[in-house]
Amino acid sequence: MDGRRTITVFGATGQQGGALARAALADADGAFAVRAVTRHPDSGRARELEQLGAEVVRADLDDEASLRSALDGAYGAFMVTNFWEHMSAAHEKEQAQALSRAAGHAGIQHAVWSTLEDTRECIPLGDGRMPTLQGSYNVPHFDAKAEADHFFTDDGVPTTFLRTTFYWENLLSMFAPQRGEDGTFELVYPMGDSRLSGIAVDDIGKTALAVFKGGTDFIAATVSIAGEHLTVAEMAATMTDVLGQPFRYRPLTPDAFRALGFPGADEAGNMFQYYADCEHAFTAARDLAAVRALHPGLQDFRTWVTAHRAQFDLS
Repeated sequence: MDGRRTITVFGATGQQGGALARAALADADGAFAVRAVTRHPDSGRARELEQLGAEVVRADLDDEASLRSALDGAYGAFMVTNFWEHMSAAHEKEQAQALSRAAGHAGIQHAVWSTLEDTRECIPLGDGRMPTLQGSYNVPHFDAKAEADHFFTDDGVPTTFLRTTFYWENLLSMFAPQRGEDGTFELVYPMGDSRLSGIAVDDIGKTALAVFKGGTDFIAATVSIAGEHLTVAEMAATMTDVLGQPFRYRPLTPDAFRALGFPGADEAGNMFQYYADCEHAFTAARDLAAVRALHPGLQDFRTWVTAHRAQFDLS
């Protein structure tokens, strides 16, 4: 053994977990060894992590015994669930509870749980602004994570609650700009003039690494992060400037967005409406100076777009 403390990273071949795994493996201090958890240890992404120095192990959030094995002997654990894979709040809570039980059983000394706000604290159910989803939620992938927070404290797991936000990487995938009839690329979200808090996925990983390095100072703390707060019109202007193609913001009402009918349109429409209607509380919780103090390399939107210029489909 080389004396480094091991962090078990769930979702290591996904976005957040992958960002943390890469950050820890590249860290000049070499403070932590990485145990990368995946359901598919033979995948290309898993093999890339192995080549970088990670120990790759197989585990499944729906198999609690495998979680216990993945946590055995680890100092810390990064815990994340993927609502979009199954789109069930109940399932996400079951997976979170399995993680908390396994971490408690393993005696993990520091868990970082990737979570989000409970939107119902700002927008009460049934107030008419948005449809209730899955029986008792506004935004199930927010609210279910928030409901799951107490599992970790109930199971005695020393936990930091890392509240993330909209990934700018979504602009390269599910929320990519679309070319309008006049050739201008459009960002079509129901945000009005409200600011959208966004962050680069890599910065989630690097901030999580800083939290692990901070150790007991962050136990029981809620750390809310973002890279910048911008209106969608400001995002479009930055993209126009950096990418050399015209972009504009085409606002929709939340109802019109939900009516687009793609899988998860109700969920995404409610999410954007929450970001817009609760802008002040959401952005105030994400003090950019405080995040930058924790992670000095935090990117703003212009920096992120510039770094990802080649990944935008401008055809």
